[in-house]
Amino acid sequence: MGKIKIGITQGDINGIGYEVILKSLEDNRILEYCTPIIYGSPKVAAYHRKVLELTQNLNLVNSAADASDKHVNIINCNSDEVKVELSQCTQTAGEAAFQAIEKATADLKNGDIDAIVTAPINKKNIQSAQFTFPGHTEYFEQTFGKKGDALMLLVSDRLRVAVATGHVPVAKVSRSLSKELILNKIKILNKTLKQDFKINRPRIAVLGLNPHSGDQGVIGTEEQDFIKPAITEALENEIICVGPLPADGFFGSDEFTKYDAILAMYHDQGLIPFKLLSMDSGVNFTAGLSVVRTSPDHGTAYDIAGKNVASENSFRQALYTAINIVKNRKG
Repeated sequence: MGKIKIGITQGDINGIGYEVILKSLEDNRILEYCTPIIYGSPKVAAYHRKVLELTQNLNLVNSAADASDKHVNIINCNSDEVKVELSQCTQTAGEAAFQAIEKATADLKNGDIDAIVTAPINKKNIQSAQFTFPGHTEYFEQTFGKKGDALMLLVSDRLRVAVATGHVPVAKVSRSLSKELILNKIKILNKTLKQDFKINRPRIAVLGLNPHSGDQGVIGTEEQDFIKPAITEALENEIICVGPLPADGFFGSDEFTKYDAILAMYHDQGLIPFKLLSMDSGVNFTAGLSVVRTSPDHGTAYDIAGKNVASENSFRQALYTAINIVKNRKG
């Protein structure tokens, strides 16, 4: 197997995307494991290098095929007129972010790169006729599969947390749940633990939706209506899973350490404890698809953009996670 080619999308040019990308790639040891290819703008990259006082040179190439395995490469996806306005939410930044994603996605689809690591986008300014999604996860799901195929999975060395309903408003969570959806997510999670993380007999914890998992219907019936039936059928399919478990006590104790992964019912139920435990090292992996896409588990962080204080650790871990998953899939 040749050296893995990792496409890196620049994200929002007014945030900390380039800071965490460039800091992660400053250590040339990364070149021992992959060939990095930034999809973005050499002009914008130069601006951030100057602001951050970084000296690393980038190798400008026209295509992924031209990338050097001895250098950090960059492909120009934007107009030379693109303008950086640090910490600002601008239409230009949204357009630049999408252009990078679009080009990298095309190369991933064509097999010119092996995986994508996405820097954070602003979910408001990226909206357009071409991008009408609440986030990267849904975009890649539609591009490489169909609705329901993808699973947002947060990964660290301490725990793995998946989210059944993803980027859904809290008011719509309950009516978005069904036995079929939950069972499908359990199956996807079980498969990715085996395929992408090489866990032979994964143990999955499934959380309840309501406080105290509904207290046998006193505080809600979703557990009885949807979650328990899905777990029962998963067990019949020889998937090892337990639940529905009350989320507060589960994360408040050491129970979470006994499982290979956790399926939360909605975004904040899973991501708040995950980020409390793994904020600096967490990785967002889009499981369930034929392609590999990871990202850091933080946003654009406009408040610290250009100040040279952002930690690159989460982005670095996203790089290594993508590399490891590609290797695991290739065997």
